[in-house]
Amino acid sequence: MKPKIVLVEDDPDLGMVLKQYLEFSDFEVRWISDPAEILNDRKIIDAYQLAILDVMLPGIDGFELSREIRKISTIPFLFLTAKGQGIDRILGLKLGADDYITKPCEPEELILRIKNILRRRQDSVQAVIRMGDYSFIPSQFRIIFREEAIQLTEKEAELLLLLAKNNHKILNRKDILETLWGENDYFLGRSLDVFMTRLRKYFRQDKRIRFDAVRGIGFSVEFPD
Repeated sequence: MKPKIVLVEDDPDLGMVLKQYLEFSDFEVRWISDPAEILNDRKIIDAYQLAILDVMLPGIDGFELSREIRKISTIPFLFLTAKGQGIDRILGLKLGADDYITKPCEPEELILRIKNILRRRQDSVQAVIRMGDYSFIPSQFRIIFREEAIQLTEKEAELLLLLAKNNHKILNRKDILETLWGENDYFLGRSLDVFMTRLRKYFRQDKRIRFDAVRGIGFSVEFPD
């Protein structure tokens, strides 16, 4: 079965080119030029496995559209935009974007990033992981402490899953960034630091669980199984 993608892009030329290229690359694509179509019928998003959102859209920008989508769905998404400023990248990632690619982009790079996102999503669908007094459910983006559930963003869950798979090991910062975001740069590094701070906060009830920064190398996590 072909992976299903919803593409929200108001530029008719670019929208058509991307739709045709994605379909040629064995994806099933629905191209939407007006974001109001999703806002007026939010069940649309349920039929797809990934959303590509242009940032500069008529009526509502891609950032705000992603906020509305996230209220009703955990679908992974990436931003497609002509903007290359770091502040926009940070905002997009804070909103839970799985990736961010600037226009004009190489179609092959876009396909690779899409496949990486879908692969990570598939890898995250697995059983409960015990982390000390906590239970981590990757497929639901949740951690549970006693009877309290904490909802994670998809990117937080992906980072936690990567760390959990490497309990008692040190992970290189560059490797983490390239695994989760596809590249290593300063702004993504700042986002990674923010995510690590959040994870420490979520797990503060069990002092045996440690998320440590290893100076000059990366991060490590230690927890009792």
